[in-house]
Amino acid sequence: QVQLVESGGGSVQAGGSLRLSCAASGSTSRFYCMGWFRQAPGKEREGVARVSYTGNTIYADSVKGRFTISQDNAKNTLFLQMNSLKPEDTAMYYCAAQYCSISWCPCTVDIALNHWGHGTQVTVSS
Repeated sequence: QVQLVESGGGSVQAGGSLRLSCAASGSTSRFYCMGWFRQAPGKEREGVARVSYTGNTIYADSVKGRFTISQDNAKNTLFLQMNSLKPEDTAMYYCAAQYCSISWCPCTVDIALNHWGHGTQVTVSS
């Protein structure tokens, strides 16, 4: 069992910043792919950013240059630093992870992540 708990959401004005955290516990592994996703009302869920245990990152075009994904392996915590927030960033943000038993642990956007948190709300006002 893996538990993912997000925190750090809130309400900010456009141009502001927020830092999301995702604490992982349970049957984790040092080999992983983790990511942030978001879903706005009436819209499909979309990937925001991913990071591999190797440190490789992938970002959605809509957040490149504004958001930064990072991890603290010692604390099993994933972060998403969000700067220059826009009203269109308003959504429920979810943390997700896939843990692997070996070092071959792909983290491309087509890889499904099978552990999910319950989400944290981000609201950006204009």
